[in-house]
Amino acid sequence: MKALRLSVLLGAALFAAAATRCFAEDHPPEPLPKPQLDAKIAYCKTCHGLAGQGFRAAYTMPRIAGQQPEYLEEQLRAFIERRRLHPLMQNVAQALNPATLSAIAAHFRDLNPKPLGGAAKDLVSVGKKIYEEGVPDRQVAACASCHGPEAKGEGAMPRLAGQLHEYTSQTLANWGRERGQDPAKPDSSALMQPIAQALTREQTAAVAAYLEGLQ
Repeated sequence: MKALRLSVLLGAALFAAAATRCFAEDHPPEPLPKPQLDAKIAYCKTCHGLAGQGFRAAYTMPRIAGQQPEYLEEQLRAFIERRRLHPLMQNVAQALNPATLSAIAAHFRDLNPKPLGGAAKDLVSVGKKIYEEGVPDRQVAACASCHGPEAKGEGAMPRLAGQLHEYTSQTLANWGRERGQDPAKPDSSALMQPIAQALTREQTAAVAAYLEGLQ
């Protein structure tokens, strides 16, 4: 009798769990109410700038204005799942459900402030050449082939135009230590790993300087 009761209880528990999953799939999480969503966006702006233009501080905070929503959502999920590491963003992203991720990405997509600037002007022409033509002797394809001629990206390929040069340089230098931390769940960041390794520090700085000036 006890075995039968245990079997019934176990079956009921499994049914309830399955029903919960089906309900969740049929009824995806809704975005936060507008006041709460506005508060989340305002919190993003405390680090990334009032117009999402980026910010220079102890950590260089990247420009997210004009970013491709698909890319931005994917990176936020990567922080949540620990596929991408960052001492601040991992905790921040944990508080966001999928619908809220989409709403935040849509908000910043529509912003296009003037780039902050500050990179060395003498590097721009070299960076432009690398961006448009690549570095054939290091098997690096033209950046424009994925990120577009104006560096505005598309879909999972991120916008690079207007990005703070410090952030671009730091990100490429630390690529393998921050991104792709779960080989079982590769994303578009895997495409950049060999490129980040192939570029010299000087080449990275030049590309970063060129990209920072693009509107």
